[in-house]
Amino acid sequence: MRPEDVTRLFVERSNAGDAAGVAALYEEDAVMAYPPGSTTVGREAIRALWEKVLAARPRFEPEEPLPTLVADGIALTATPPKDGAGARAQVVRRRPDGSWLRVLDRPEFLPVEPVEG
Repeated sequence: MRPEDVTRLFVERSNAGDAAGVAALYEEDAVMAYPPGSTTVGREAIRALWEKVLAARPRFEPEEPLPTLVADGIALTATPPKDGAGARAQVVRRRPDGSWLRVLDRPEFLPVEPVEG
């Protein structure tokens, strides 16, 4: 498994309506910057959040990953979003079995409007 595979699995599991499967991609104490303007902390809270989100049956499109940065078992993954969210970025950590789990997740960086002065 590569760090980028976590994003692919996230899309596959979300599109299957599998909130527990999505949550399994996160460490127990992971932090997700979602919904916008707030944070969701912990795998169980992430599962509960995705149960609500996936109840509306959204469809997620796969996004081509940007180059991944890896150092000492930690990786920064990112994708340019197709939905206008600005950017997506995640920090994942390698587990002893070679798999990767998300530690930090910012699913959207909204574009910053220029300040007129």
